[in-house]
Amino acid sequence: MGSYKEIETAINKVNASGQTALIPFFTAGYPCLDKFSSDLIAISEIGDVVEIGIPFSDPMADGMTIQRSSHQALQNGVNLKWIFNQIESVSDQIQAPLVMMSYLNPLLAFGYEALAKRAKSVGVGCFIVPDLPLEESRDLRTALESMDLGLIQLITPATPKQRMIELCAASRGFIYAVTMTGITGSEQGLASSLKNYLDQIIALSKTPVCAGFGVRSAKDVKMIGRHAAGAIVGSALVEAMESESDYIGFLKQLR
Repeated sequence: MGSYKEIETAINKVNASGQTALIPFFTAGYPCLDKFSSDLIAISEIGDVVEIGIPFSDPMADGMTIQRSSHQALQNGVNLKWIFNQIESVSDQIQAPLVMMSYLNPLLAFGYEALAKRAKSVGVGCFIVPDLPLEESRDLRTALESMDLGLIQLITPATPKQRMIELCAASRGFIYAVTMTGITGSEQGLASSLKNYLDQIIALSKTPVCAGFGVRSAKDVKMIGRHAAGAIVGSALVEAMESESDYIGFLKQLR
């Protein structure tokens, strides 16, 4: 059964062993439908928490790689009901807590109460919704928290301190610290001011802080791990899956 507390516990357990939590992201149903379940199982054996991307027609926070994967997954016929059913079919083989990243429209269409119940039943503990401002999130947060699920809030380098305080207080599971301004998959590298930025968030948060956007190498994970609880890798993993290379080997070498 999903719970935001399971996600926090998993991250804290890894940190207690002296390691950085690894949170892989991949798009559901990409590159093909029939591999989603096996991909999920395999990724969950490496990742400490797994983030599943819900395909959307206009993923505005995502770079070209994830936009492309989202478009293809929609062409493949992926929808939220299908994803839940696929997760349920292999739930006893999944080795890590699950997070879903979705834009708001698919969640609205599914219905918040139905979403919370279905997510709980298949083991999804939290949602990330990039286009849902904190001020407009009460209805979704209420539905999720009634089932012990939660919303993960995003903080960026442009977020003012008072806003950081509010987002940290509202976040469940972990805080998603965006490492740079812009979109996912950027080649510009992690910001040189990363240390001060992450340390500022950590000082304000009772929830584990995990950093993503631009994480592409073991060096990046190590850099993040000096300050944050976990590193989120998305575009680089999706690229490895897209090219049919050894994506599990790629994930393993990030540690």
